[in-house]
Amino acid sequence: MENKETVLVTGGTGFIASYCIIRLLNAGYKVKASVRSLKSTDELQAMLKQGGIASFDNLMVVEANLNNESSWDAAVSGCSYVIHTASPTPNTDAKTDDDFVIPARNGVLFVMRAAQKAGVKRFVLTSAFGAVGYGTSKTTPYTEEDWTEINEIVAPYQKSKTLSEKAAWEFISTEGKGLELAVINPTGVYGPVLSGNFSHSIQPVFQMLNGAVKACPKITSGYVDVRDVAELHFLAMTSPAANSQRFIAVAGQAVSLLDIAKILRKNLGEKAAKVPTKEIPSCLVKIGALFNPKLALVLPYLGSIKEASNEKAKRLLGWKPRSTEEAIVATANSLIHLNLIKK
Repeated sequence: MENKETVLVTGGTGFIASYCIIRLLNAGYKVKASVRSLKSTDELQAMLKQGGIASFDNLMVVEANLNNESSWDAAVSGCSYVIHTASPTPNTDAKTDDDFVIPARNGVLFVMRAAQKAGVKRFVLTSAFGAVGYGTSKTTPYTEEDWTEINEIVAPYQKSKTLSEKAAWEFISTEGKGLELAVINPTGVYGPVLSGNFSHSIQPVFQMLNGAVKACPKITSGYVDVRDVAELHFLAMTSPAANSQRFIAVAGQAVSLLDIAKILRKNLGEKAAKVPTKEIPSCLVKIGALFNPKLALVLPYLGSIKEASNEKAKRLLGWKPRSTEEAIVATANSLIHLNLIKK
């Protein structure tokens, strides 16, 4: 299984990044994982062990920062491919749109410039469905042809993903000089967590199991298992058909938060005793948002149904995602297994 090629995976301790590293190591690649501080090395190795990796002989952890362009030259050196997952996320202390947008856009360009100089073959960018289906509404599923329209209702995170992805495509068209680009646009990412420091996307299931949510807001979205997101990154890196393409990562039809609650109750029995059984009227959410900043964050999504198509990834790359139900149950079981749910 030995493969002499090296892949840089940025944001190494992230949810998607860690599974990309697992997929690459299992396929025999050498991996450089970038982290903001080498102090994160033990955390990363513990996560990878939880994911089934027994040897770190083909793993090198390197320090690089999205705010420091010069830090990427050494990180990219010797790499045939880059999988760039690192980006500001909604659980940061960002105060303004620029706190999201500027690091995300600059970070993409810093890593792409370094990759282009180092002779990297292909750059796989982790964008998001946030760059596809916001600021607009559709009665048909969103596809890779769609782009988020930046307006006052688009949240800073989605804005950062949209503008940073557009910057990547612009770089390829103007400065790429042979560097190939493929982009992955995941919907909500579920699947087995590898540590207590888990992604913001896991919060709905975590809060439901812990009884922190008494009723579900009316929000309907697409979801996908993190293992399938990693597989799609791998296919986008290795398949000739993926060059210059973007791919939505979604398991199937969109489901509501209440649907998720029902899946948890059906599959977990007593372990899901605290999971809510009803929806909260949107008017009550709007009133509560006047006093609770966390509730205010969900207002743009109330009542919306974001259907997305996975047809392109399946057709071009042969991608075969798990079901949404399997992803949700795997998320819950991992939280329980790691003793992250209150008894």
